This record gives sequence, C-alpha cells and structure tokens, in this order.
Amino acid sequence: MQILIVEDEGVLRDGLLDLMRAAGHRVDEAADGLTAVKQATAVPYDLVLLDLMLPTLDGIEVCRRIRLARPFLPILMLTARGSEDDVVLGLGVGADDYVTKPFGAKELLARVEALGRRAKTVPGGPEAIQAGEWRFDLGHCLGQKGKKRIALTARETGILRCLYQQRARAVSRSELLEQVWGARADMETRTVDMTIANLRQKIERDPGNPKIVVTVKGVGYAWGEP
Repeated sequence: MQILIVEDEGVLRDGLLDLMRAAGHRVDEAADGLTAVKQATAVPYDLVLLDLMLPTLDGIEVCRRIRLARPFLPILMLTARGSEDDVVLGLGVGADDYVTKPFGAKELLARVEALGRRAKTVPGGPEAIQAGEWRFDLGHCLGQKGKKRIALTARETGILRCLYQQRARAVSRSELLEQVWGARADMETRTVDMTIANLRQKIERDPGNPKIVVTVKGVGYAWGEP
C-alpha cells in the first residue's frame, strides 16, 4: 500500500516510516496539518496514519478536510489522548479506526492491514436501503431524509449494510469487527460502540431511544426497522 504518515514528532515519525517500509509499504510523510491535507488530496494514497496533535491544523480538522475530498480513503488516527470523548470526536469526523499511544508495532500493523483489506473489498448486498424516512445510498456513503442530506463514513455505511443484511437476528460486536473492520474477533476495542454512537447522532430522531440501529442487551446490535 501507499501510506501517508502524518506525525510532527520526528523520532516517532521516523520509527513509523521504518516500520511501514519493513512491512513492504511505500510511505510518504508530513509533519503538519496543512501539508497533510495538500498531500492526501493530491496523491492517491491507500491509507493515512494521522496524529491528533499537529501544528497548523490539528488532526481533527485534517481528518474532516480529507474526508470531504476523499470519502473512501481509510484514515487511522494515532493519538496520545486516551479519553473516550477524543476518540468519539475523531470517529465522528471520519476516522475509520484509532490507536492510542503508546502502541505496539504488531497491533498497528494489524490495523493497517485490516483497513487495507477492507478498502479493497467490493461489498456485497444492497447499495440502497430504506429505513423509515431515511434512504441510505450505501454505494456513495450518503443518507437522505426529505431535503436533509448527510455524509456517512465507510465504517458507518458498513454497519448499516451488515445489520440490514442480517436483519433477521442480532449481530455481535465481534462479528461487526470482522465484517466491517476486517479485524480479529478477539481484538479488544470499543470502536464499534463509539462508531454506532456517532451514527445514531446522525440518523436517529432520538439517539437515546434508537429505532434504526438498536442495542440487543448481552448480544450486540440489530436492525430495528421492519
């Protein structure tokens, strides 16, 4: 894969460059937010490794701008912040996954490979589905309700597709990790829950009482619309 590494700490950036090259990837680098946006929107990268704390533009704004220009480019956010609010914010503006510093090389490479596999996979199933007043164009990661139109991330789209295809039953978090993220079922992460929380903010009339993506206690999530 061709990867853009966005990190302002020189030692860490060099380490990431060496790690990705050793794994067989082609890599470029950027040390600030503005440079990252310019490169990511001009070069056909397969994935962006994006630090949250950057000069000129922070990682949240960089992610937002890249996502607008390249809706399907996988973005893996690297952050020293461990709070749930920061992770939710990153996922909300379009990051596909996150790793909290300090992280292990094996975990990072596994997540990079998983994102790369999912990006190359042609999804099966319907490309447009109806849920109440919403019509979801899964092929273009869009949702529309009347005149209101919203952009969905690739992961949010994948969750909707997966739950709709399996609407006769509840789907576990482990299944969603495997089918949407391409990650191992035993990987400990709350990314699924946080991504669904963001998705509900976009599409549910009352996110605290969801009707489209519902929680099945002790199991996972299910498609709630008939």
